[in-house]
Amino acid sequence: MTLTLEKVSEILLQNDLLKEMITPTGWHLTSKNLPKKEFTAVTYDSRKADNNSLFFCKGLNFKVEYLISALENGLEVYVAEEPFEVKAQCAIIVTDIKKAMALLGMAFYGYPQKELQLVAFTGTKGKTTAAYFTHALLAKATGNKTALLSTMNTSLDGKTYFKSHLTTPESLDLYQMMRQAVTNGMTHLVMEVSSQAYKTARVFGLTFDVGVFLNISPDHISPIEHPTFDDYFYCKRQLLRHSKKMILNAGSDYFELLKENCELLQTPYISYGRKNADYLVISGKNKHFTVSNQKDELQIADEYRIQLAGDFNQENATAALLAAATVGANVKEAKDALASARVPGRMDHLLNTNGASVYVDYAHNYLSLKTLLEFAQGEHPTGRVIVVLGSTGGKAISRRADFGKALSEHANIVFLTADDPAFEDPKKIAEEINAHITNAQLEVHFEMDRVKAIAAALQVSQPEDAVVIAGKGVDEYQKINGEDTPYEGDYFIAKRLIAEDNE
Repeated sequence: MTLTLEKVSEILLQNDLLKEMITPTGWHLTSKNLPKKEFTAVTYDSRKADNNSLFFCKGLNFKVEYLISALENGLEVYVAEEPFEVKAQCAIIVTDIKKAMALLGMAFYGYPQKELQLVAFTGTKGKTTAAYFTHALLAKATGNKTALLSTMNTSLDGKTYFKSHLTTPESLDLYQMMRQAVTNGMTHLVMEVSSQAYKTARVFGLTFDVGVFLNISPDHISPIEHPTFDDYFYCKRQLLRHSKKMILNAGSDYFELLKENCELLQTPYISYGRKNADYLVISGKNKHFTVSNQKDELQIADEYRIQLAGDFNQENATAALLAAATVGANVKEAKDALASARVPGRMDHLLNTNGASVYVDYAHNYLSLKTLLEFAQGEHPTGRVIVVLGSTGGKAISRRADFGKALSEHANIVFLTADDPAFEDPKKIAEEINAHITNAQLEVHFEMDRVKAIAAALQVSQPEDAVVIAGKGVDEYQKINGEDTPYEGDYFIAKRLIAEDNE
């Protein structure tokens, strides 16, 4: 992979992103006055930069010391939104560093998106579940030539998986991963696209073959993410502008606006849902459901089964069926793969020694928690809903009030605990959640040791109860004071505690 300085200038000028290019001979716009230079690496990590690299000075935490360090290591050319008082062969000054990085990244890696069928999911809840379902269907249909980028795990070869650091990777990492997937023989890529991916231009200039909009509710509202729900929703809706075809959940809030948005953009769309949709989802027994075609575009009408309980997971599976069929899969032939698909940390079901049901789920915002607790109430009408829950530090501050609301509506007992507190005091986060609890009958406990909180919830449960452990799923770390601190994982902790109690 290479990229010339001349090509850099051309791309930035074409997209109206170039302010100027500063060399020791003066300020320029075109390549005729620039030194001849070919880059064999692109990076935003100063520790990896050398004289063959194009280095991007990006991020709120960027310090000029990083650039100086890279220059001392041989760096000659950097890209930034303002010139720095440093000695460099060329400073490329742009109007938007993130957009420039996305466009130059895809060019450096040879536009790998053109060699893949891209399926993208967005929504407040269900992205990971729907992405895993789609990956399972397409893996079967393509002979295991489908890559996956999800909140939980990433696979670039259809076989090996590694932990994801962001729901949607930074643009340079995204295109490097796409190129690696193509090199590995992948023909399809299923990925989650977060609101932050559009807010921070990680997917700027990228068009998806199929976009799926699952649902929307307030989330990620904080000073460092989205200042308002309006901003959050607007960023989510950018997927409609950048997809060749959309699949919409007819049961989502603001569905009429989503349809209107597609029509205005002339983006073709189909819908799914329980009623008034092109493809109807009909619940059956024992995790079976049926899809009925009200539109003949995709012939997916059939009975299907998934491992996860809950109507919402059947709807996620229907979105996956439609997405896979849209990019050419015969989903009826691949439905055994859907039936066996497991989603890490999603609706894992265990039985306590006394017979109480234990649900471990990654639910980490209002809509996902509310849906999960409503399911637990419905499944255990004569028992109590006992919840273990915390909220993340340093981001998504609005979730604390949301959790208080959901708990007030649907829980009987809650153990408030730590969940990726980052640089905040987890007890203060728990107190903020508690401040928004309005149900005086809700029994509230504080236990910042998450393992002890899970143990306590299991101990107080009765046979007819449901214990809901929400937030971490199978994550094996907690973010504490800027470090990924090893953590056993909610599912593995609950499983171990139950086994120990059986001994």
